[in-house]
Amino acid sequence: MNVNKLLDAKGLACPMPVVRAKKAMDELTSGQVLEIQTTDKGSKSDLPAWANASGHTVIDMKEENGVLTFWIQKG
Repeated sequence: MNVNKLLDAKGLACPMPVVRAKKAMDELTSGQVLEIQTTDKGSKSDLPAWANASGHTVIDMKEENGVLTFWIQKG
């Protein structure tokens, strides 16, 4: 997978991972991929909900050692 931007949001509490994701996504063009790493458990539902509401696509998500990683393609 070709990642165009990496956002390290580990240690940030809700709603900061979503706020930072929106800011990072604004810097990308349509079709590019943002990788987001977060430790906020709320992001498991918050980031996909934000992505869908914003017209973006969650390509994949994994949870490993307490870190949630999302790959979201800009719509």
